[in-house]
Parts: sequence; structure tokens; C-alpha cells
Amino acid sequence: MKKTVVAVVIAAGAVAVYLLATPKSSGPAQAPGDAAAVAEFETAAPLSAQTLAGKTVSLADFKGTVVLVDFWATWCDPCKEEIPDLVKMQERLKDKGFTILGVSMDEEGKAAVQRFLTKQPITYPLILNNGERPPKGWVVPGLPTAYLIGRDGTVRRRWFGSKDVVEVEAAVNAALAK
Repeated sequence: MKKTVVAVVIAAGAVAVYLLATPKSSGPAQAPGDAAAVAEFETAAPLSAQTLAGKTVSLADFKGTVVLVDFWATWCDPCKEEIPDLVKMQERLKDKGFTILGVSMDEEGKAAVQRFLTKQPITYPLILNNGERPPKGWVVPGLPTAYLIGRDGTVRRRWFGSKDVVEVEAAVNAALAK
């Protein structure tokens, strides 16, 4: 009985810490895997990191483009399952002003991503976060996590957990139409 009470108190504390740490402007709560429109479009936090080639790439480099920021890792099975569909979507929509910016959350960084790319090529830009701690201003409760950024730099939608790529593409097309 005592262990159960302790477990409940710890779980409640973890939920409280998560709720307090999540920015208030992050929109309505959602379950992992659910997509949600952001209640009031918020400006996406700055995001900048190095590519495999050592070049610094920033979200700001894509101003005027619709961007799907996809947080992923080479060890994440749902991430690996989505990548082939994301690559196809990138190829279909790149000429319409769309790109995917993959953010590797691998602690091994460059080495892990290079090994992965020998098995699964990725044609969209990749940057290295070099760890599981999300970049400042970004909420990444688990992997995969994705944010759809409009041409104006605001967050339009987000997905926590596995994504339905058909739904993502519909949201991308709606953002491209604006």
C-alpha cells in the first residue's frame, strides 16, 4: 500500500512539473500522436544547429517557406518508419515552397546519423541536436515530434508521437495555400 501511495505521488509530481514547464502559449493539450492546431499562432522559437557537413543551418534560413520541423532519432522505431514517407512528401512538395528540417536528437550525433543514412537516405536538410534535451523554446515530450511552421514563421500545427503522413500532407497543403 505504501509503495502505491509513493508511486501515485511521484506520478502526480511528474505531471505537475511537465505542466509547469510547458509554455502556456503551446496551445491546447493533446495526447501523443494527436495533431492539434495551435489555438493562437505563436512565433516558432529560434532553431539553429550544424549539419553533418559542419555548416550551421537555422530555421530562419527558410523564411517564406512552409517547414515541417521533425524531431527524430536513429534509435526511434516510429521515426524510422515515417522517414520514407517524409522523403516522398518532401520530393512531391519541395517545388511549392515546402521543406522538412530534420532535427536529430541522437546523443552520438554525427556518427549515429551517418551510419543511419547508409541504410535510409534522407533528402531533406538535417541538423544535429547532439542529445535528447530539446532546443531552447521547443517542447519535445517524446519522439517523433513535429511542428508545422507557416511561411510567416508561426507554428500552425504540431504532432507529438507517430504522425499520419496523409494528415500531415493535408496540413502542409493548407499552409502552402495561405
